[in-house]
Amino acid sequence: MHLVFALFFMLLAGGCNKPEPISEEPVLNRILVQTDMIEIAPGEMAELKFTVEDADYSFNFDVNSGACQVYLVNQTGKAPVNYKLSSVKQSGEGTYSAILEDLKIEKIYSDEVRLGIRLTGESSSIVSTPFTVKSNYVVVDNEFKTGLPVVYINTNNKAPITSKDVYLDGTVSINGIEEYPDLEEVVCHIKGRGNTTWSWPKKPYVFKLDEKKSVLGMPKHKRWILLANFLDRTMMRNMVSMHLGQKTSLAWTPHCVPVELVLNGKHVGMYLLIEQVRVDKNRVNINEDKGYLLESDFHYDNKYQWKSYYGKCWQMGDCIPFGIKYPDEEDLTQTQLNYAKNYIDQAAKVLYGADFKDPEKGYAKYLDVQSYVDYWIVFEMMGNHELSNPGSVYCHFEEGGKIVAGPLWDFDWGVLSYKTSPQAKTGFINKDAIWYARLFKDPAFVDLVQKRWNELLPELRAIPDYMSECEKLLERSAAKNFQMWNPAEDASQNGGSIINGDENMTFHEACVTLRSNYSERLTLLDKLIKNL
Repeated sequence: MHLVFALFFMLLAGGCNKPEPISEEPVLNRILVQTDMIEIAPGEMAELKFTVEDADYSFNFDVNSGACQVYLVNQTGKAPVNYKLSSVKQSGEGTYSAILEDLKIEKIYSDEVRLGIRLTGESSSIVSTPFTVKSNYVVVDNEFKTGLPVVYINTNNKAPITSKDVYLDGTVSINGIEEYPDLEEVVCHIKGRGNTTWSWPKKPYVFKLDEKKSVLGMPKHKRWILLANFLDRTMMRNMVSMHLGQKTSLAWTPHCVPVELVLNGKHVGMYLLIEQVRVDKNRVNINEDKGYLLESDFHYDNKYQWKSYYGKCWQMGDCIPFGIKYPDEEDLTQTQLNYAKNYIDQAAKVLYGADFKDPEKGYAKYLDVQSYVDYWIVFEMMGNHELSNPGSVYCHFEEGGKIVAGPLWDFDWGVLSYKTSPQAKTGFINKDAIWYARLFKDPAFVDLVQKRWNELLPELRAIPDYMSECEKLLERSAAKNFQMWNPAEDASQNGGSIINGDENMTFHEACVTLRSNYSERLTLLDKLIKNL
C-alpha cells in the first residue's frame, strides 16, 4: 500500500515540472533605413523612410515629447547641427517616416549619420546602418566656375525666349557663391530687350518678379536686366561707367553685378545683372503722381514721344527726341503728355532765348544745373558719344520742379574707343551735344564745370585701379564667355566694321587698351576743361 502511494506522488510531482507558457514581449532587433543618401534644400524638409524589426515593438516617436526614443547621431556620437529630426510618423506595420528639417546654418554640408532608437527601460540603443545627409545647395560646376554669382533662369517647359514684347513665365534663383545673398527660386517673367543688341547672337534679357526682392544685395525691386555686353571685349565698360556715376552727385545711378547666366540648363556666358531704370523710391525717386521720366533716343521707338526743335538738331533737320518712360504707357493721360511736352519745350525755349544766362529768368529756373554738369562729365570722361546722338539719354522732373539729368545708361558702344570717336584723342566729343551747345555759352556754367571737375579729380584718378580690379574679377569668366561668343561679329551691325576697335584683341589686351585710353583722356580733359 505504501508503495502505491509513493508511486502516485511521484507521478504527481512529475506533472508539476511541466513548463508553463511564457508571455513573449516584442524585441527591437534592428532598424532598416531605405536610402543611402538624403538631400535637403536650404530651410526645407526631406523624408527618411525606415522599418523596425520586430514590427510590433512599441516606442515613443513623438519628437516634441521629452520621452521621445528616436534620434539622429553623427560619426562623432553627437546630434547633427545643420538639420534636425522634425517629426516621425507611422505609415504602416513596422514602417515609419522621419522628416528631417534643414536649419539654414551652413550652406554646404555632407554628414554620415545613423538613426537610433533608445530601448524602453534601458540605457542602450539600436542604431541603423549609416546614411548620408547633405545639402542640395547649388555649387557652380567646375566646368564654368569663375568666382561670379550664378543666375539660373528656367522658362516653363524650357520655352525659348524669342520676343521683346511677350513675357514668358518661369523661375529664377541665384547662387551668391557666399559673396552675395542667395536668391531662392521664385517665379519670374522674362523676355528679350534692346534694339541693335537684340539682333546679335548673345541676347540681353529683362525679367520681373511677382514681388519686390533684393537681388545680390541691391535694393528691392521687381524689375531687373541682364545685359549681354556682347560687343565689349573688356566686359567692364558698363560696370566702370556706373561705378563712376555713383561717385558723382547724380541722384541715382544703377547698381550692377557681373554674373554667370544659366538659361534653361545651359551656361550662356557672363552677363551684367543691373537695376532697370524705373521710377521707384529705390531708383528714380520722384513723386509717382506728379513725376515724369523721359528718354531721348535716336531710335525714336517710344510709344508717346515728340521732337523738340529748340536745341542742336541731331540728324537732317530732326531735333531732340523725347519719349515718355513714366508714367507707364497704360497709365499716361493726354493731360500728362501735354504737360511733359510743354514743360520741356518751355525749358528749351528759355535756354535758347535772349535771357538764358539770367539766374532768375534763364535756364537755371528750369534745369538742375549741378546734375547736368556731372552727367556731362561722366559722358565726356568715358568718351561716350551717345550724349550727342542722343541714345539712352534720360532726364526726370516733377511738376513745377527742375529738370534733372540722368540716370546714366548704356555705356558699351564706343566708350573709350578711338575707333568710334577718333576726335576723343584731341578734344571734346559732347561739348556741343543737345542742350550743352547752348549751356557752354554761359560763363557761369563753364565755371561750374571747371570747379566740379577739380572736385571730382581724385575719384577720376582712381578709376584705372578700379579697372584693374575688374579685370582680375572677370578674367576667368571672360575666358569662358569668349569661347562661346565672338564680339567681332558686331561688325555685322556696323557696315562690316567692328565698333569698339578691341573686338579682335585678347581680354587682357583690351583691358590694357581701355585703361590706357582712359588715362590719356583724363590728361587731355584736365587740360581742356581748365582752359575752357
